[in-house]
Amino acid sequence: MNEELQFIIDAAKEHMENAVSHLKKELANIRAGKASPAMLRSIMVDYYGSQTPLSQVANVNTPDARTITVQPWEKSMLQEIEKGIMVANIGFNPMNNGESIIINVPALTEERRKDLAKQAKSESEDDKISVRNARREANHEIKLLDVSEDVKSNSEDTIQELTDKYIKIIDDLYHVKEKEIMTV
Repeated sequence: MNEELQFIIDAAKEHMENAVSHLKKELANIRAGKASPAMLRSIMVDYYGSQTPLSQVANVNTPDARTITVQPWEKSMLQEIEKGIMVANIGFNPMNNGESIIINVPALTEERRKDLAKQAKSESEDDKISVRNARREANHEIKLLDVSEDVKSNSEDTIQELTDKYIKIIDDLYHVKEKEIMTV
């Protein structure tokens, strides 16, 4: 197989892998009723004038399925962490006990579960579109190459196999998350 063709296929595969990685990160941020440190992954706090991820200024733990504790490495950061959680507007009400921040994760209502499942579905659809766009771009580049029709056809088949593989991975990730969300 010529180098240009291999480059096109590798680029498409990398694009599809990135779509799957993106989906994994997005699904991790959708809470399924069970407390998880990942729920606070997007929280930024003001650390001496610069926005810093929460995980770099505190230890985040889940002592049980309904509680998240945030233990700052510097006590002076308690107020900033509490403020960062409030500003993020993720539906949590942090409690400051002077030593750490405690967040009680409320149980999800049926309606909220359905909304979260829709959000997960939407994220998975967006990433499927990204995979299909990678296929479309690769096929377009293959058509422009100066190679035989057989080689073009075989390459397009390879791209389609990759597309099918990554679409299935995305579907599987979504179904696992949906089940997790809908399980009471």
